[in-house]
Amino acid sequence: MERLGQNQNEASQCCCPTPFFNSSAASPNINNRTKIRNSSSECRHNFVATTSSSIFPNTNFTNHESLPSLHESFNEFNKVYPQYSETELVDHVRAQEYHHLSNHTCLDYIGVGLFSHSQLQQQQRYHGDASKSQLASTSTSTSNQYPGIPFFSLSSKTGNLKTLLIHGGQESEFESAMRKRIMNFLNISETDYYMVFTANRTSAFKLVADSYQFQSSRKLLTVYDYESEAVGNMISASEKRGARAISAEFAWPRFRIQTTKLRKIIVGKRKNKKKKKGLFVFPLHSRVTGTRYPYLWMSVAQENGWHVLVDACALGPKDMDSFGLSLFLPDFLICSFYKVYGENPSGFGCLFVKKSAISSMEATSSAGIVNLVPQNQIHLSEDSSGTDLELEQKTICSIQEEQEGEEEEEELSSMRSFSGPRQATESGKDEEEAQSHRGSEIEEANLKKKSVAQGSENGGFEIECRGLDQVDSLGSILISTRARYLINWLVNSMVKLKHPHTQEFPLVKIYGPRVKFDRGAALAFNVFDWKGEKVEPVLVQKLADRSNISIGYGFLHHIWFADKKEVKGNNNKKKKDRDSEVGISVVTAALGFLASFEDVYRLWAFVARFLDADFVEKERWRYTALNQKTIEV
Repeated sequence: MERLGQNQNEASQCCCPTPFFNSSAASPNINNRTKIRNSSSECRHNFVATTSSSIFPNTNFTNHESLPSLHESFNEFNKVYPQYSETELVDHVRAQEYHHLSNHTCLDYIGVGLFSHSQLQQQQRYHGDASKSQLASTSTSTSNQYPGIPFFSLSSKTGNLKTLLIHGGQESEFESAMRKRIMNFLNISETDYYMVFTANRTSAFKLVADSYQFQSSRKLLTVYDYESEAVGNMISASEKRGARAISAEFAWPRFRIQTTKLRKIIVGKRKNKKKKKGLFVFPLHSRVTGTRYPYLWMSVAQENGWHVLVDACALGPKDMDSFGLSLFLPDFLICSFYKVYGENPSGFGCLFVKKSAISSMEATSSAGIVNLVPQNQIHLSEDSSGTDLELEQKTICSIQEEQEGEEEEEELSSMRSFSGPRQATESGKDEEEAQSHRGSEIEEANLKKKSVAQGSENGGFEIECRGLDQVDSLGSILISTRARYLINWLVNSMVKLKHPHTQEFPLVKIYGPRVKFDRGAALAFNVFDWKGEKVEPVLVQKLADRSNISIGYGFLHHIWFADKKEVKGNNNKKKKDRDSEVGISVVTAALGFLASFEDVYRLWAFVARFLDADFVEKERWRYTALNQKTIEV
């Protein structure tokens, strides 16, 4: 069952020409389907074999000073993945629109950004000039009605979710434009779904928990190999309403779903297939380990009387294009958007409810629904600077109170201002001119490519989300291909780091898939010293931050160990209230669509410094020396 689902999912993204779903509807000829599957399997196998045999073949690194240089590594990388050069358009977009990433590597959150850093700066300058005279005018032309779009903020919206979906609610022109732009970007039809804005991802999950009919459909089944604050809050709220929470389990150490157990839970006793069993919450892949899950689980759940909620928050920028939404049509779908990549991870969540699923909801009190308030509708004092931070602080505080300080797990370590390094290439004048020309073509295409929210359906009202426009222009194939090369190079290179004179304890242990054609662009790992003792993930994160590398940390759980001896060695209680749950705290790295080879190389080179047995102690002394207080005598 799992193998079949994985083959179908992987085939959809393989370099070989295959349909998304090898079903009879897609290809009625069994022989053709067999040929396609064999071709896809061969393609994936060749990719893994090439990566494993060609990147640092028969080589282990036992000293961080022995690592090849960035330039040497990049040349070898291009030899292994010659098609990577076809993704250089991403480097140009990064250089032109996200120049704040020139000296910092941002690998600590995942998702999709609305605006580019360049756009933010332009609008800050515009707003700064405008604020000297007046913030906004009712006579402002339509095209400039919202000059400071990245400065929108959130205000809580009253009413329960079900009533809002049935009867609608007041929606500003700005919100309507943003909603249409996002639905167009995700390829979600207004014919099938309603959409509401939420304060964040956590709010969206809790809204469903507060509204779903757990009185009659009592089960809540989740599929998460990591601790998620959003899912945790959903479980807590659901249990208070009578739900029985169940979780899938994941096999150690690759974190594949335990298929037998999950299928048994989904199928149940089959006494009454017409009666709904409950809510099946399914992430398309793990945002921590990068493990992808067979989409077929959604069909199995739907066929056995479950409502399905798809968590699309871990998807890459254009992964929805290959998701096949029209094949599954989940009852609920949740995603989130942040404002500016590497700069401001705040934003909002989006909850999509299938129109036919409204009957499965109850009209209970709902908190977390928000209005998007444009900057020129927020009152500022005369001495206000109009900065994004100040505008955020002047919004209604009830949203934070309602969420009781809850934050999205991807923001645990990303509330600073981030940036990332230049792409490692040596280019002459001709190359620079060529890149400039290609970049101009992208910009021209972006300007011409107006979304539904910018078209005549909105009466000519324009809203520019340059981050989404750039992703649309680059396309899903280019973005996914680039991520595939980078993440697999990083995984393969990490396992080449070995402590000297001891093969028993490698420097890095990876949790989840190793080198694999179809894996998410996220990595969970831990660093171990020469004695085999784990370096705490929080410490690794802090040390990385000093090297201008932003990474995160998480907690893996719901682990199934075939060898019971593994249980004792990996029982890591992060909190006192975690009962006796077996789990592992890990370092996490996530590659956004703007990630470059230099980003993954810098992370690799940083981790390699732990090969020095005194590295941590040296860093402690250096930190103390840099931060000691000066005492005047």
